[in-house]
Amino acid sequence: MTAHLNNDGFSLIEVMVAMMISGIALMGTLGAVEITSRYAQQGGLSNKALELAQARLEVKRSVRWHSLLEDDLDHDGTPDTFMLDDGQGADATAGDGIYTAMCERDGVTVVWTIEGEPQRPLHATGIVAIRAVASYSGLRGQRREVHVATIRANPSYIGQR
Repeated sequence: MTAHLNNDGFSLIEVMVAMMISGIALMGTLGAVEITSRYAQQGGLSNKALELAQARLEVKRSVRWHSLLEDDLDHDGTPDTFMLDDGQGADATAGDGIYTAMCERDGVTVVWTIEGEPQRPLHATGIVAIRAVASYSGLRGQRREVHVATIRANPSYIGQR
């Protein structure tokens, strides 16, 4: 009597082909996860930039008029930054009535400006424009920017009507 063996298993070639197909699919999936992660991180950075720019505007809208050119960035009660109209750093031109300051946080650079009337001290100005620009690096290294602005009136302004 001869024994009849029934070998219905997979051959080595079939297993190797299945592993190769699974590996290619896994590499494609990991690539998609990496791209999705980069876009999610970029979206988070964009939201952070908008949040920082809006926060600067809200601070400038809520402080007393005589403290408008001071910034307490670490919230310890003493001003850390004084906005200047000196033509240095983020301020483009000295004496143009545009006071500028900047800070960098979490990969986002925020530059905020207060623009009054040229050739007039800030306390004698009736209204100012407040702008904030937050910039950060995009996915391909290009600079991305978020711009926000508002105006504010001097509550104690007495001038020509």
